[in-house]
Amino acid sequence: MRRFAVLIAAAFVMVSCSPAEEVTGSIHAKCANELFTSYNRKVMNQCVAVCIKCDRGSMTTCSTSCTLKGAQ
Repeated sequence: MRRFAVLIAAAFVMVSCSPAEEVTGSIHAKCANELFTSYNRKVMNQCVAVCIKCDRGSMTTCSTSCTLKGAQ
């Protein structure tokens, strides 16, 4: 009985640790291209604008995110 309980507990742990589905870049690229025909994520103004509109971010989080991505 104890082995069965351990097996069930291990199964729950394995299921709960499965990764969430990731959003593909194609949706983000489409949104970015609607704002800028030649979108360059290394340009700070473009990166922040796309982040705010497409990722629904705030100015603070988007500027931090773009800086970490290498935008200047």
